[in-house]
Amino acid sequence: MMTIEKIGLKNLLKNEQYLRKCLPYVKAEYYQEKPERIIFEEIQSYVKKYNTVPSWNALAIAIANRDDLFETEFKDIEDIIVEVKANNDDTDIVWLTDATEKWCQERALHNAVLESIQIMDGKNKHKSKGAIPSMLSDALAVSFDPNIGHDYFADADKRFEFYHRKAKKYPFDLDYFNRITGGGLEPKTLSIILAGVNCGKSLMMCHFAAAFLSQHLNVLYITLEMCEERITQRIEANLMDITIDDLNQLPKDMFDKRITNLRNKYKGELIVHEYPTACASVDHFRALLQELAMKKKFRPDIVFVDYINLCQSARVKQGNNVNSYTLVKSIAEELRGMAVEFGFPIVSATQLTRSGYDSSDPGLTDTSESFGLPATADLMFAITTSEELDKLGQIAIKQLKNRDNDVTTNKRFVIGINRSKMKLYDVPENQQNLQDAENDEVGQRSRGAYDKFRVDSPINRFD
Repeated sequence: MMTIEKIGLKNLLKNEQYLRKCLPYVKAEYYQEKPERIIFEEIQSYVKKYNTVPSWNALAIAIANRDDLFETEFKDIEDIIVEVKANNDDTDIVWLTDATEKWCQERALHNAVLESIQIMDGKNKHKSKGAIPSMLSDALAVSFDPNIGHDYFADADKRFEFYHRKAKKYPFDLDYFNRITGGGLEPKTLSIILAGVNCGKSLMMCHFAAAFLSQHLNVLYITLEMCEERITQRIEANLMDITIDDLNQLPKDMFDKRITNLRNKYKGELIVHEYPTACASVDHFRALLQELAMKKKFRPDIVFVDYINLCQSARVKQGNNVNSYTLVKSIAEELRGMAVEFGFPIVSATQLTRSGYDSSDPGLTDTSESFGLPATADLMFAITTSEELDKLGQIAIKQLKNRDNDVTTNKRFVIGINRSKMKLYDVPENQQNLQDAENDEVGQRSRGAYDKFRVDSPINRFD
């Protein structure tokens, strides 16, 4: 009886159209029987070397030259070749291609399940249990993608539509952040907040989480620094517009009433999940996403990771031979890859170096541990502060990298901060004292308004 495996092997040798379409997606590991797998490996090797379909004689010679087969295996392979060669039935290529794709999907899933069982039983020492969801997801995603690239001339209409298509954005509730991002965060991007200790990294992420939730979006906040309750407390103070001290003093009936009001007001969901510091990677995050989808039907529109340096890498294991540059760069690449895979923006943070913390004008080189992080991020900005800004209830923002817009436009600006309520707010235009150009008319007026707050200390110079 001719199985799908044997029919496929015959057409790989007979039909170049079928070979070109299916060979890139078929893997030797999909064949259960060793003789069929050997035949496929030789076909694949021949095509890779000579870029053409092997003849029956070329295939027979290649197999005869192998020194890793027993005599009985040679006989089994010969029987299959004779059977396949003798079959003259013409198979519809469209049907065969669909059938081969389905067979590949089934075999990929079967192999992934078997490997998952080995991991669960501790027989696979190279992969952790956190890799299982990704393996199953990859197996389920197997498909014969017909897209082989963008044809400059043939796809001109598609390109024109792309140029004029309005990109999906998740707008901020702060005017200057919408200015520098062209209307908000785009899906499939990684944004990084750079700041020193106690400058407001987590506060900013909590504020953004509350702001996006108020837009009826689903928000996932992953914390590796503070516990779930502390993060939720900060977001809750923001949403309820009360100080954390007042939140802690709320009677139960009033607390319940406010929660009910928020539930009726906002249609999005907020999930806060805590991992131990330096114990979770994107493999754990993928497993969490799949679990949330299955158990709560929750799929986030935006994800916060607090913060990136406290993550593990799924690819690079920390040890004596791994430096911080390689490790943090790997984590950043994996997070951005997850953003692309699931189609949401990810916002995270990192620390300034000691010299950067003492500077009012930090740059990308002031990123702690790894310059590979800014190389990977789509948007990166620094938070700085000073005694004068603290008196005004403000923090300064400096753009460091922006793939969507000109980083020199609105490079520096200030926003208001209410630390007790975990809130950020817009500062009036006439109070924006951090203009880039000394001869800018608005900048000169703004600088004049702040002259009394300037001192000679380097930490307070923003130019």
